[in-house]
Amino acid sequence: MTKTNHKITRLPDHQDLDKAALRGEPSYVWRAGQERRLQMIVNAAEERISGTILENGCGVGMYIEHLSPFGGKIFGLEYDFERTEEAAKNAKGIINGAGENLPYPDNSFDLILSHEVIEHVQNDAEAIKEMMRVLKVGGRITLFVPNRGYPFETHGIYWRGDYRFGNKPFVNYLPRKWRDKLAPHVEIYTRKDLSKLFKDLPVKFIERTIIFGAYDNIIARLGLAGKILRTMLQFFEKTPLRFFGLSHFWVIEKTSNNSRLKLLPK
Repeated sequence: MTKTNHKITRLPDHQDLDKAALRGEPSYVWRAGQERRLQMIVNAAEERISGTILENGCGVGMYIEHLSPFGGKIFGLEYDFERTEEAAKNAKGIINGAGENLPYPDNSFDLILSHEVIEHVQNDAEAIKEMMRVLKVGGRITLFVPNRGYPFETHGIYWRGDYRFGNKPFVNYLPRKWRDKLAPHVEIYTRKDLSKLFKDLPVKFIERTIIFGAYDNIIARLGLAGKILRTMLQFFEKTPLRFFGLSHFWVIEKTSNNSRLKLLPK
């Protein structure tokens, strides 16, 4: 799915909001939700967690910091220059670049983490192909992307010339044409959408599921009631009700250097 370019009228005091709309907001605070996702990544990686790792879209480097103790050699790529600078303060191997043209040789990484990133790139299919190109045979991608079945559009909407942030109900249930007019700045995915991105690529799927959020802010307000809610939602992940979860979590393993991948000369 190639994004439609959408011109933003930039005002000086709106620059941060425009950036958030186009590129999402990275993790700034480490809480239970991030810790749970980290454990999912570690479990999916298996022995690859101590190999050569790329976080593709590393934000300010929170996941890189928490992956470091596992002993791997970690690299990070971030599209936004200011966030790249922030991440580079605490870690080596951080560079500024775009997911559709990764500046790494073929077959470089044992593990790639893409955490709520490809929905923001200009061409998600090319971003997936690039991750596959730089992944070693037998290496894995751990991929988190927003689920279209979730009842809220968490990235806000574009309405009458302005971005309106916050959780907007039922936007993602609209026909795709209408939904994309309201949220041109971010993609959303069904299982079928994701499957198309990997069509004809040399992969096997290790895990394909949907998870609910951790709702740390709600728990901070509600305490025990919030924790009970989170426990219930995580139970629903084992049932058909996971359709309404926040994010897809896929683990994809590269099986060969198939010629269809069109490896690029470096």
